[in-house]
Amino acid sequence: MRKTGERDIVVTALKGAVPYIRMFKHKVFVIKVGGAVFVNPDLTRHIVEQIGLLHEVGIRCVLVHGGGPQSTSMAEALGIPSRFVAGRRVTDARSLEVSAMVLNGLVNTRILAACRDLDLPAVGMSGVDANLIRARRRPPVDVPGEEEGMVDYGFVGDIEGVTSETLQRQLDAGFLPVISPLSADVSGTLLNINADTVAAALAAALGAEKLIIATGAPGILEDPKNPATLVSYIDLAGLARMKSEGRLASGMAPKADAIRSAIEGGVRRVHVISQTLPDSLLLEVFTNEGTGTLVVADTGSLSAAEQGAEREG
Repeated sequence: MRKTGERDIVVTALKGAVPYIRMFKHKVFVIKVGGAVFVNPDLTRHIVEQIGLLHEVGIRCVLVHGGGPQSTSMAEALGIPSRFVAGRRVTDARSLEVSAMVLNGLVNTRILAACRDLDLPAVGMSGVDANLIRARRRPPVDVPGEEEGMVDYGFVGDIEGVTSETLQRQLDAGFLPVISPLSADVSGTLLNINADTVAAALAAALGAEKLIIATGAPGILEDPKNPATLVSYIDLAGLARMKSEGRLASGMAPKADAIRSAIEGGVRRVHVISQTLPDSLLLEVFTNEGTGTLVVADTGSLSAAEQGAEREG
């Protein structure tokens, strides 16, 4: 039997969550989680449990997953070198085969298995399914700081559009879609797309209330090398300033582009949180204090509570 103090804590937590449940019930959250989480079964179960709780209280969740560490590990095992430029993976023909096996096979299926264990009605998809993500192969681009100047990312896709009807029907039917970021062009050539970019495009297409990006960092940091410099909230102008000043870690730079795309596409709130901090997703959704960084179009639109010192705790 629970002690009185423990019961009081539980009741207080439930009462505190009720206003948020009312606010977000039936709304769409797109949640992107990095592949590193799904290497570890315990971390996988923990993040899926949190998403499951959001689902159970009536929030329509879409989970977009990465698979970078698994792709790198499998490529190394097959003797295929991995190359990254400006935080993005260069994908040649052999690397593309690895990405397809890892993203649509290994990672997506493991997440679905964890959902089954927790009795969540999850369904796996990729950007190829039902023409969900329409993409084209990225042409060579000029990347500042690269010796050869123009960089060919290989079989990497840029998003042209989203066909969200099938995904919306799944949400309407009560399913929890689990999305791999692999897609294809009009000729059926497979293309690897950054998972943050896919999540941002889906959030905009679905009119999501929130895009939540769970990553290895605690959020956006003033100093990428110092976790204590967490930025509690920021707007697009501030994010652009940090990027131009080189204060975003290499992996955070493409996330900044995805965040801008989501907000410009109509998503009002984007959250960057730790994917390993216990219950970070629930704390970010159901408390004003949160755990990571809140990004909006203009910080002037934030409420007093959202701007308060308590969020910096």
